[in-house]
Amino acid sequence: MADNQQPAFERGTDGPKVIVVGVDGSDSSWRAAAYAAGLARRQGAKLALVYIQPLLPAGATMGAPVVDTTHEVAEELMAEIRRSTERLQGLYRIRWEFHTLRGDPYAGMVQMADELQADAVVVGASESAGHRIMGSVAVRLVKTGRWPVTVVP
Repeated sequence: MADNQQPAFERGTDGPKVIVVGVDGSDSSWRAAAYAAGLARRQGAKLALVYIQPLLPAGATMGAPVVDTTHEVAEELMAEIRRSTERLQGLYRIRWEFHTLRGDPYAGMVQMADELQADAVVVGASESAGHRIMGSVAVRLVKTGRWPVTVVP
């Protein structure tokens, strides 16, 4: 390789540099965030916390109050993340960022992992019985096969 050429991006060669974790306020997503934060701290990686605001089917929408609720959840998640970060300030140094977008949770996680060039994806195990039929976001991410995926119970 010539001195002026940069090496091509390569995932996971020296451990993760960017870890994407899905958060939605559930207990399993908070456990996933804690696990991912520990991994990011130990690896010196950036932690990207991602909340996908769900889209509701047209027949199920109730208008502005439903949209406002998903924004409130995003704001509450961000506030809790900030409180946790402040409690640990001085003990641990973790580079982190928070992303939120609207859409299908699986598609949103894929989009964010691709955009951020994630080396690893961490999600909580599904707490919904309906996922046995449709498949959980975690299972779908594993089947995608583009990143190492850790599913935290």
